[in-house]
Amino acid sequence: MREPVTAYVALGANLGDAARAVRDAFDALSRMPGTSLVRRSSLYRTAPLDSSGPDYINAVAQVSTQLGAHELLAQLQAIEARAGRERPYRNAPRTLDLDLLLYGDSRIATGTLEVPHPRMWERAFVLMPLREIAPDRVTPDQLAAVAGQGVTRL
Repeated sequence: MREPVTAYVALGANLGDAARAVRDAFDALSRMPGTSLVRRSSLYRTAPLDSSGPDYINAVAQVSTQLGAHELLAQLQAIEARAGRERPYRNAPRTLDLDLLLYGDSRIATGTLEVPHPRMWERAFVLMPLREIAPDRVTPDQLAAVAGQGVTRL
């Protein structure tokens, strides 16, 4: 068995009952093989950024996993698929979106996965919930850089 790795996952949805979809995704994360849900943030509401449709509900989860990064990504995509996720075009509104933000201290750049997530530092809806559960992972300067983005903790 592989040594557990701490990973952070961003959760978001803006179609249907988005808050329910995010809560259900937390539960699904806790049931993934070789993985335990360590911490979860509050839910946050934000207007679409580089997207359209209704406001998003966002959150971040910390997991401890024995899955490799690509295996974890496959599990996240399976959860999205079970939630009815479709990808008709880039940044389309969605029933559920799960993004692998950080996988330990790894730097990964493949055709299917980039960690740390390449746009996480530009998004208040990621940084605010991440800071809530892992304050050492987000600096005040990083938060200041996204301060103009409207995000409301629910």
